[in-house]
Amino acid sequence: MDVSAVLLVALLSFIFFATRTRRKPSDGRRRLPPSPLGLPVLGHLPLLGPLPHRKLQAMAAKHGPVMLLRLGRVPTVVASSAAAAQEVMKTRDLAFASRPRMRMAERLVYGRDMAFVPYGEYWRQARRVCVLHLLSHRRVLSFRRLREQEAAAMVDRVRASPGDAVNVTALIISYTNGVISRAAFGDEQSYGGLDGGEKLTKLFADFEELLGTVTMGDFVPWLAWVDTLMGLDARAKRTSAQMDALLERLIADHRHRRRYRRRREDDGHRDFLDVMLDVNEEAEKDDAGGRVVFDDVAIKAIVLDMFAAATDTTYTTLVWTMAELINHPHEMRRVQDEVRSAVGDGGRVTEDHLPKLRYLKCVIKETFRLRTPLPLLLPRETMEDTELLGYHVPARSRVIINAWAIARDPTAWERPDEFVPERFAGDDLTADYLLGQDFRFVPFGAGRRGCPGVGFAVPSMELALASLLYHFDWELPAGGPAKLEMDELNGLSVRLKATLLLVAKPWSP
Repeated sequence: MDVSAVLLVALLSFIFFATRTRRKPSDGRRRLPPSPLGLPVLGHLPLLGPLPHRKLQAMAAKHGPVMLLRLGRVPTVVASSAAAAQEVMKTRDLAFASRPRMRMAERLVYGRDMAFVPYGEYWRQARRVCVLHLLSHRRVLSFRRLREQEAAAMVDRVRASPGDAVNVTALIISYTNGVISRAAFGDEQSYGGLDGGEKLTKLFADFEELLGTVTMGDFVPWLAWVDTLMGLDARAKRTSAQMDALLERLIADHRHRRRYRRRREDDGHRDFLDVMLDVNEEAEKDDAGGRVVFDDVAIKAIVLDMFAAATDTTYTTLVWTMAELINHPHEMRRVQDEVRSAVGDGGRVTEDHLPKLRYLKCVIKETFRLRTPLPLLLPRETMEDTELLGYHVPARSRVIINAWAIARDPTAWERPDEFVPERFAGDDLTADYLLGQDFRFVPFGAGRRGCPGVGFAVPSMELALASLLYHFDWELPAGGPAKLEMDELNGLSVRLKATLLLVAKPWSP
């Protein structure tokens, strides 16, 4: 070994042991959470692997439900129990209510959205607009017609699908994109030169993939050049420009059509862009100082939030649900019998049938538990010094809630790694059954930063699943494996790694 190599090893050893000595708090009265051994410079970042929720679960089993990690230069507290989640999202909700700045979110949603922005007045106003104007019960009901039309179109695509196997993954992506595109932008859109099919799907897929990408610059700023070298910066710039141009054209088109509608005194069907433009105009009238919070940039950012949340989580969960049912034929038959009994000879599932489908709701809820689409939720950031299960958490610490680990905690659930929809049979399964107060089950978060879009997502998922199970019997292609592999792929959400290919056999009453 030459002299330079010896010096390098000595330097790294010095940094390593110096890092270890700083793990203990200087104030003995303030007990920090336990922390595993990390590496120089990068800390625990390289230890997380391609599926961080699983690695963090294993680390929590050894170090406890509250851990302190060092992800590059970012101190990060990981909560992995229902008690810790309840303290973060309820007991001390305000102290944990902010968000860290993330480079991809800043680039793709302008730093002006509702999901990713730090806690403050802008966030409060953005959430109020979303809850009252975009995601209210009345607004969700107004989209019933388009959900039923998209579900019927999905069934028609299965019937017309050539070959022996149906690409269920692509089928469900097309359905979810259709629902949210029409809800956000309206029924009659040219999408600014995009055909509304493959090109639009590719654009939104790139957007969602980049939004779920963790960049090196977020954790080690002086290594941000790695993101450039990997092409992330160029991809983000290109995707952001294409998305911005599309939204600009859609907003201009809406403003033109709104003027035409007003001359006819015909309000028509109002999509998300229409509602946001209403808010924008009201703000202009009411604000004497000329400061308009919900300008075009804010409109684009919030609509993109709605699109990302309504497509990625919804289609990921539907694909997981179909995959679980294929591997559990008894449960598949039971939910099909329920749907077919409720619909009868009508030949078409409508939203009038959904309240009768209790077991279908249990199946969806169990899929959310077992296959939590956002296993680490969105990260939080503390706004002040606070505590978590007796440990000191300094201000501006990043906080991760491992909802996936909590939902598989063997001390909280019987047979936690098994698909058992019956476990929820006695629960309240009304419209908000995915946003209860049970902190063992938090797929959409809770508290101030909980997802307000559950009421929009639930009928879309229930209608799609009921339609697919009413009209067809499903099985794996002949000659393949007897059971579907359930490997995961990490992204904005954690999805089924393999493309879901199934054979659909038409069923008639």
